[in-house]
Amino acid sequence: MKKTVSMRKLSLLMLFFSCVNIHLFSQDKLALILQEEVNREFSILKQQEIPAYYIAYRVDEVKNFQVTAQFGTLINSTQSDSRILTITMRVGNPQLDNFHKLRDKIENSSFGRIQLPAENNPEAIKNLIWKATNEAYQDAVSKLSRVRTNVAVKVDEEDKAADFTLTAPIVFNEAPLKGDYLKFDQVDWEKRIKKYSAAFLKDEAVFYGAATVNYEVLRKYFVSSQGDNVIQNTSGVNLHVQGITKANDGMELPLYNSYFAYRPDKLTSDADIMKQTEQMVANLTALKNAPVADPFSGPALLSGEASGVFFHEIFGHRIEGQRMKSEDDAQTFKKKVNELILPTTLNIYCDPLQKSYNNTDLNGYYKYDDEGTKAQKVNIVEQGILKNFLMSRSPINGFTSSNGHGRSQVGMQAVSRQSNLIIETSAPKTASELRNELIQLAKSQKAAYGYLFQQVTGGFTMTSRFEPSSFNVTPTLVYRVYVDGRPDELVRGVDLIGTPLSMFAQIDMAGGEKGVFNGMCGAESGSVPVSCCSPTFLIKKIETQKKAKSQDRPYILERPTSAK
Repeated sequence: MKKTVSMRKLSLLMLFFSCVNIHLFSQDKLALILQEEVNREFSILKQQEIPAYYIAYRVDEVKNFQVTAQFGTLINSTQSDSRILTITMRVGNPQLDNFHKLRDKIENSSFGRIQLPAENNPEAIKNLIWKATNEAYQDAVSKLSRVRTNVAVKVDEEDKAADFTLTAPIVFNEAPLKGDYLKFDQVDWEKRIKKYSAAFLKDEAVFYGAATVNYEVLRKYFVSSQGDNVIQNTSGVNLHVQGITKANDGMELPLYNSYFAYRPDKLTSDADIMKQTEQMVANLTALKNAPVADPFSGPALLSGEASGVFFHEIFGHRIEGQRMKSEDDAQTFKKKVNELILPTTLNIYCDPLQKSYNNTDLNGYYKYDDEGTKAQKVNIVEQGILKNFLMSRSPINGFTSSNGHGRSQVGMQAVSRQSNLIIETSAPKTASELRNELIQLAKSQKAAYGYLFQQVTGGFTMTSRFEPSSFNVTPTLVYRVYVDGRPDELVRGVDLIGTPLSMFAQIDMAGGEKGVFNGMCGAESGSVPVSCCSPTFLIKKIETQKKAKSQDRPYILERPTSAK
């Protein structure tokens, strides 16, 4: 665990790096402009009656390519370039500043996107930053006044950790991406995306069929009044294929296939994507005619993909450290450090530095987080025992340092978030062993069947202590596995629900097959890319409820197009 440095030592380090930065970053004009302006602004604002003690500028320079088609027809095909500035302004002192949570108050999410010019014109860029910094300072001073009043009239807080951790400055300069990372054949991708979406024309029951590819090349700048100067690159291509059908009772039934890689040429092959899309069309037809599942309590198998989302929702959000500073949060695991919370065969870690898992690129990869802290692997659970939390630069009791998990969407302020959440077992079972155990559990619970959750689309969780501490995972392909040997039966309308501690107690065993779910996670600091990696899991008892459905009748008119 890192130790915070003394203010005297920190000042000397800042002086050293401020001199070094000019030389190191002279070849990157934008970095130099940002560093010069943050130094100038801070030299003035730190002398005000209510001083700024920390300023950071984060710029996301994005090159984006996107192609979308529906039912074989191009909807859009765009290319864009942008530079977005996000400002972090802290006034007061690290122990109590304007980011301190107001108790019993509803706070609007802090969001501020400042568009910067594409050209490195120092005067134009500095003028925009100057204006935005002045506004950020005034907002921060106003918030600090409310914070001080709130603290004065409320009872003492349980967690008395500081609001922010000052650390030694970090300097890291990565050269811009080149070569294959800048290649995106727009015309070829238009043909492919149209072909994928045209597959849904084969079944007239499908009322929505679309495909989208989005490729983003991102250069991220982070400079601060401490002397931080970090430049790093990321890239990622996301391909989504989606179809939706509607059952006679009004229930809409979506299916999705998602693919991720760091470059377009590293995506799943065109032939495999087309094959999987055609299978999706067949699954949609089967879903429309499948029986609706009744509420159920009994054993279930979760595929690796489904288990990854399951752990992301019921566990991952509850080990994000910054939540445990909030008096409103349920703080499910805060007091359980060094306690057994899972079977001793399980290990869980978050590693933003891991680029791939099971031969699949990971969406949650990065080198430095959005607070300029070096990314670190965090061992969260070791042999079933809780050991650590995901930390930003906002400390909590017992965990005073960031481990590189301060993350946010462009324009929002960073909080502790997940990256690549990886669950592993030291005692893997075969697929047949898991299936046999599922059937035996169903028999012992006097159930006619257990469930197999094959695919999921996502989910959500509630961590507030003013609401039930629960989760909801949204499956799309669910099968009944009968104890009497009948073939597995596809069902629809299932939501997997529960509460985390009771569900953890039901985890029985895990398999050797590994699944990866790449997606986007939405929370307080916006939407960030994440990955969940997990083996298949057998749960002794799960609970499901009926999925909400539309009360509108099915379409009266037939779809106007059909496959030729």
